[in-house]
Amino acid sequence: MNTPNISQQMQFDGRALIDGHRREAQGGATFSCISPIDGRVLTEVARCQLADIDAAVASGRAAFEDKRWSGLAPAARKRVMIKFADQLLAHADELAMMETLDMGKPIKYSRAVDVNSAANCIRWYGEAVDKIYDEIAPTASTALALITREPMGVVGVIVPWNYPMIMAAWKIAPALAAGNSVVLKPSEKSPLTALRLAELALEAGIPPGVFNVVPGYGPEAGSPLALHMDVDCIGFTGSTRVGKQIHVMAGQSNLKRAWTELGGKSPNIVFADCPDLDKAVEAAVGSIFFNQGESCNAPSRLFVEASIQEQFLERAVALAPQYLPANPLDPATIMGAIVDKTQMDTVLRYVESGKTEGASLLYGGEQALTQTGGCYVQPTIFAGVQPQMKICCEEIFGPVLSVMSFTDAAEVVRQANASVYGLQAAVWTRDINKAHGIARALRAGTVHVNSYDEDDITVPFGGFKQSGVGRDKSLHAFDKYTETKTTWIRIDSPV
Repeated sequence: MNTPNISQQMQFDGRALIDGHRREAQGGATFSCISPIDGRVLTEVARCQLADIDAAVASGRAAFEDKRWSGLAPAARKRVMIKFADQLLAHADELAMMETLDMGKPIKYSRAVDVNSAANCIRWYGEAVDKIYDEIAPTASTALALITREPMGVVGVIVPWNYPMIMAAWKIAPALAAGNSVVLKPSEKSPLTALRLAELALEAGIPPGVFNVVPGYGPEAGSPLALHMDVDCIGFTGSTRVGKQIHVMAGQSNLKRAWTELGGKSPNIVFADCPDLDKAVEAAVGSIFFNQGESCNAPSRLFVEASIQEQFLERAVALAPQYLPANPLDPATIMGAIVDKTQMDTVLRYVESGKTEGASLLYGGEQALTQTGGCYVQPTIFAGVQPQMKICCEEIFGPVLSVMSFTDAAEVVRQANASVYGLQAAVWTRDINKAHGIARALRAGTVHVNSYDEDDITVPFGGFKQSGVGRDKSLHAFDKYTETKTTWIRIDSPV
C-alpha cells in the first residue's frame, strides 16, 4: 500500500448519519477536521447541536419501539454483528488510513491494532449475545420467578480521540448486541472513522435508526446527549473532569444510567528481584510511548527499587531514541503525532513544569519535526520525580515518563495508591508471595504481574476511584446496557 499517495487521494464525508442517511447539521454549521501529521484540513465535518441530537435520539427511539432490531432473536442480531465485523476487515486499509490521518497514530498500529481490535470486539459481542441465559429464581413451588435481561432503549455513547474505533467498539458492540439503539458522539478531534463505521453497519444489515453518529463539540452535542430526557443510558470515555459533568447531567435529567471510563496515572513498580530486567525496561518504555503516550492506562509513574535504578535508567534512556516521532504514514514508524496543537502544547507545558519543579530531564522534552507543520513531541524521561510534582500527580496524556526510586515495599504501595486515579498498575518480581500481596494492595481495576498492557476482550476494563464507574469489555459490559427484570408468576397447584 503506497500510503502517502493514498492519503492524498482519499475523500472524506463529514456529514452526520441519522436514521440511515447522511445529513448536514440542521443549522448548517461545520468544523474543520485537521490532520496533526502536517496541519492540512482533511474535510469539513457537520457541527451537530441540539436539533441534530433530538433527531438522532428520536430515530433511535422509533427503531427501538417498533422492534426492527430489539425484537430480533439474539441469533439474528448475532449474524448481523458478525457481518458488521467482517465489513471492518474488508475496509481495513481505508479505516486505518482514516485513523492515522485524523489523529496521528502510526499506520502500522492503526491497521494491526485498531481495526483488528474493533472488528474482534464487534464479532465477540455478536457471538456472545445468544449464549447468555436468563435465570429462574429458587422460590417456593407456589411461584415461578423469571429473571430476564432486556435492552435499555436508547444508549448515548461519547468517545475520546485517542483510540476512536476501539473505544467506540467497546461500547457500541455490547449495546447493539443487546438490542439497544445507539447514538454515538465521537470526539471532534477524530470523527471520521465513527462516521464510516455507521455506514458499514448499515451495509451489514443493522436497520436505519439503530446506529446514529452525531459529530460535534462537547458542549453543543455531548451535553445535549447526556441531558436528553429520552436517552436511557450514557456511556462515556474521556477525562475525569468531563466524566464528573456527565454524572451530574445524568442526575439533572432523567437519572439515566451513566457509565464512565476516565483518566489514569498508573503506577509501574519494579523490584530488584524482577525476573527479566530487559523485559521490564522494554515494557515500561514501550507502554508509555505507545500511541504517543495518549492512553488512559499508560504507566506514567515508574517506581524502581533503588539498588537497580541506575542500570534500569541507563537501559531506558538507551531505548528511547527508537521512539523518536516520524511520519505516521511510514509503515516503519512506531511513534507518530500528538492529536492536535492544543494537546501538544499541554504536553510541553507539563515538561516545563517538571523542569521548573526540579525533576531531572534524562531524555527528550522538546517539540519535534517542526518543519512538517504537524504536532510532534519527543519521548521524554524524567528521574528524581517527587510525589507533589505535577508530572507525578496529573494525567499528561503524552509521551512523558516520571521515574521515582524506593526501598520499602509498604511505602511504594502507599505512594502508588496516593492518587485520585486507579485504572491500572503493575508489579515486577519473581517472589510469588510479594506479587500476590502487592497486587491485592494496589487499588486499580487491572494489575499486571511481570508484564504491562497485555489484554484480551474477555477481561473487564475499568478503574477504581476517579478512574470511572463500570467496566468495558468481557461479559460484564452487558450489565451496563441491559435492565434486569423479575417476572413473578403465582402458581396455584392443582395437585
